[in-house]
Amino acid sequence: MLLAEALEGFPPPVAVPASDVAGRSAGAVFVVLDDDPTGTQSVADLPVLTSWAVEDIAWALEQGLPAFYVLTNTRSLSPSDTAVRNREIAANALRAARPSGTQLLFVSRSDSTLRGHFPLETDTLASTIAETTGATIDAVVLVPAFPDAGRVTIGSEHYMLAGEELTRVSDTEFARDATFGFPSSNLRAYVSAKTGGRLAADDVLSLTLDTIRGGPEQIADLLGTATDGRAVVADAVTEDDLRLIALGCHLARTRGSRILFRVGPPFVRAAIGQEPHPPLTASEVYGDNAPGSGGGLVVVGSHVGVTSRQLHHLTLARPQCSTVVIEVEQVISDTSRPAHLDDVVTRAIDGLATGDVIVHTSRTLVTASDGEQSLAISRAVSAAVVDVVRRILESAPPRFVIAKGGITSSDVAVHGLSIRRAMVRGPMLPGIVSLWEPTDGPARGIPYVVFAGNVGSDASLTDVVRTLAAHAGDGVSDGAGDGDPPSPANSTHPPAPSDP
Repeated sequence: MLLAEALEGFPPPVAVPASDVAGRSAGAVFVVLDDDPTGTQSVADLPVLTSWAVEDIAWALEQGLPAFYVLTNTRSLSPSDTAVRNREIAANALRAARPSGTQLLFVSRSDSTLRGHFPLETDTLASTIAETTGATIDAVVLVPAFPDAGRVTIGSEHYMLAGEELTRVSDTEFARDATFGFPSSNLRAYVSAKTGGRLAADDVLSLTLDTIRGGPEQIADLLGTATDGRAVVADAVTEDDLRLIALGCHLARTRGSRILFRVGPPFVRAAIGQEPHPPLTASEVYGDNAPGSGGGLVVVGSHVGVTSRQLHHLTLARPQCSTVVIEVEQVISDTSRPAHLDDVVTRAIDGLATGDVIVHTSRTLVTASDGEQSLAISRAVSAAVVDVVRRILESAPPRFVIAKGGITSSDVAVHGLSIRRAMVRGPMLPGIVSLWEPTDGPARGIPYVVFAGNVGSDASLTDVVRTLAAHAGDGVSDGAGDGDPPSPANSTHPPAPSDP
């Protein structure tokens, strides 16, 4: 289906300046529980925490900014561990806010392709808020749209947009995820399926474009009918749609509605009235800090098709990079794992002495018969990636680090680089791919790029590496550009162009 066909019968877009939204939260601070670190890719100049002790959350609140992120990494956890983590973060946040009397608005940030622990996370947050404050949530507002990355919702149907062509997200590889698969891209049906029928599709309220583009009053009127944590699903095709939803939610709150959010990456930007930040340049990334003489490190763990294509493009476009493969079959074998990882680390350190290094997991996806066993394999592989990064950092700190994939970038940040607190500085590409500035730990001063597995064009990873390498003056013209890349040299294991 073409985008124009899907939009027939709906009102045209309504322009909403970001300045119209800024300050409308009336001093409340958004606490964004991010189930992987890629949720920060749409915002700039906000704190992000990988630890949620009361003192860490108090530090984030002391920055005096309208939102902060807490990296939960729950997409890699079991349901029971996910519930425990959400409950602990919410309770600690409420405790940290108590001395100043700061009002908190909780956001469960998840995947724009509908993967993740829903409704577990919003249920847990709602119950924790009620237990701690006595306030019950009236509406759980779902806004998965991510227009920057081609995820749009029209008539409660969630799509992937490529050019002008729409594909229902239920017809993509994401719907077949071994752990978080789903049967329908209709958000009302999605909610019903994910709640096991506890919420019937007909009971889910729908904010479609005709209501949203009718203005904040109409949005607030509909939200005002929600009670007892009723699910409300929202359309969005543009940033202006997201801003209208935010204005409607802010208005509903002034009328007494208590709202919990389950959203894709850009909603927080819209809700705090922040303009999209232009992509960072190399000089902005490094500032007055001269980059190190060694190379940068690119770590790739995601196995979705777009990641494998980006990895393929990068190895061909930048043959001067060394490529080292973490073989999954050896990682999940107790006998071969130690020697294999020793070899990976040694080769990566050697490569960093002369240039950039790509470390990626082998492209053959290894899964198990059920979701929990598949998660166990993912955790074993992620632990191997973390071990490699940690040992590289100890011996040869790279000029920059890029981590590709949600779980990969989370585990690399927390366990590989030991980042506890950081500031999100902005995107590396328009609306996507976040750069963090670690404020503590052994990675302080090393630019860290969080790159979601499911965003960007085939050339996007190459573009980010090229930007970060340019400041080092490596003198390579990268003539491959948008045309046919050269044949790889120095690559010990060229990746396949797509998932098997």
